[in-house]
Amino acid sequence: VDYTFLGGAQIDCYGNINSTMIGDNHQAPKVRFPGSGGANDLGSLCWKTMMITPQDKKRFTEKIDFVTTPGYLTGPGAREEAGLPPGSGPYKVITNLCVIGFDDQSKRMKVESIHPGRTREEIIENTGFELLWTDDLEETEPPRKEELAILRKEVDPYRYIIGRE
Repeated sequence: VDYTFLGGAQIDCYGNINSTMIGDNHQAPKVRFPGSGGANDLGSLCWKTMMITPQDKKRFTEKIDFVTTPGYLTGPGAREEAGLPPGSGPYKVITNLCVIGFDDQSKRMKVESIHPGRTREEIIENTGFELLWTDDLEETEPPRKEELAILRKEVDPYRYIIGRE
């Protein structure tokens, strides 16, 4: 699989995703989610994994409560040490505030563009860890009318991801 899109309850700076539970007691979690549903296989073996999620400190957290889907685990080389294919892993995180990629050296999240009307400060306030920033930070190009129509009518007709107009 070349590309996959995933969601989850939590994500850390290396793109590890939690869609299993909230809390530190795995036997009696505060909240239990559906779990992987195949996301672990996709995130483990896909060449470019993308996550779509609202950005806030509860989701973007320093340490996730459970690793359902591996990102870059603990940093450079960790995926490969775990037996995952070299060159696979997190590619982009698309939020309501910005588009984030991953630094080639550290494998940490790196902000690539900020959505129109959003600010660097707003992104920092809604992230529970330190982000890296690209030197040539740009404003995200707004979607064209045709792209919006496809998103609203075909991709997300109930507006779970893109929200209301």
